[in-house]
Amino acid sequence: MIKVHFSQKAEHLGNLVRHSAMSPRTGESHRPVLAAPQQMGVTFIGHASFFLQLGGASVVVDPIFTPWLFILKRLRRPGVRLQDLPPLDAVLVTHAHFDHLHRPSLRALARATRRKCGHAPALIVPVRCADLVSGLGYEKIIELDWWEEMRLGELSITATPAKHWGARVIHDMRRGYGGYVLSGRGHSIYHSGDTAYFDGFAEIGRRLHPQVALLPIGAYSPENFREVHASPEDALRGFMEMGAETMIPMHYGTFKLSQEPMEEPLERLLAAARAHGVSDKVQVLEEGFPEFF
Repeated sequence: MIKVHFSQKAEHLGNLVRHSAMSPRTGESHRPVLAAPQQMGVTFIGHASFFLQLGGASVVVDPIFTPWLFILKRLRRPGVRLQDLPPLDAVLVTHAHFDHLHRPSLRALARATRRKCGHAPALIVPVRCADLVSGLGYEKIIELDWWEEMRLGELSITATPAKHWGARVIHDMRRGYGGYVLSGRGHSIYHSGDTAYFDGFAEIGRRLHPQVALLPIGAYSPENFREVHASPEDALRGFMEMGAETMIPMHYGTFKLSQEPMEEPLERLLAAARAHGVSDKVQVLEEGFPEFF
C-alpha cells in the first residue's frame, strides 16, 4: 500500500489536476474492425481498456469511456466509441479502482449489447466485487479468485494473481484484484490489470502460456508507486520471465495519474527493449487500430 503524507498527496493531486486542465485532448475514435473466426483481434481503447476477439467471443476488459474521471480530464479519446462495439459476450473487470471499474461505462455496455442482440453480456469480476456491479443490467455476474477458470463457449477465462490492491474506497481492503488469461481457438492473451513486478509473471507463463501479454507501464513515479505499479523496465522484465511472444503496453498516456511525464513510459519501454534485444517483441498499439494474430 502506498503511504504518502497528506500534504504531499494534496500537492500531487493539485499538480495532476492542473496538468489535465491545461493539456489538450488528442486522438480519434474509429469504428472497430472485426476479426476473422480463427484470428485473435486486439484493439487498444485506451488506459487499460481493450476490445478482444478470440475463441468466437467478443470481450471488453476494464472499460472506461468517460471524458472525465472525477476531476482528471481524459487526455486521449477512446480508440473506439462504445456504441460502435458489436454485441459483447463478456465484460471483464480486473479490480475495483475507479479507473478500471467505471460503473457508467459498464452500465452503458450492458444496455448497448441488450439493444443489439436481446440479452446482456456476462460480467466477470474479482472475488468480493459483485456488490459493486449489481444492478447494472448484466445477464450474470461471476466472481473469480486467482487461478479459478470459467468457460464461455469455446473461450476459457482464468483469473491470475497480481501485486496491487483492490480497495474501492479507503480501508476497503477486502476486495479482490488481479488479471486474466483468455484462451480459445489456438490463441491466448494475458491482461495483467494493475500490478507491480512480482515473481507471479513467471508462474503465469508456466501455468497458462499466454501468447500476448498486455502489461501496464505507467503510474510509477514517485518511486514508492512501484510497490503497486510496474515501471516500463519492470513490465519488460515480467514479460521476458513470462515467455510470451508479444508484449503490448497499456496504462499510460490516457490519464495523468502520477508524476512522470506523459511521454516517458513509452520512451523508457522502447529503450529497455532495445537494450535487451527484444524490440521485435514489443508492439505499441495506437488507440482504435487493431492487431490480428
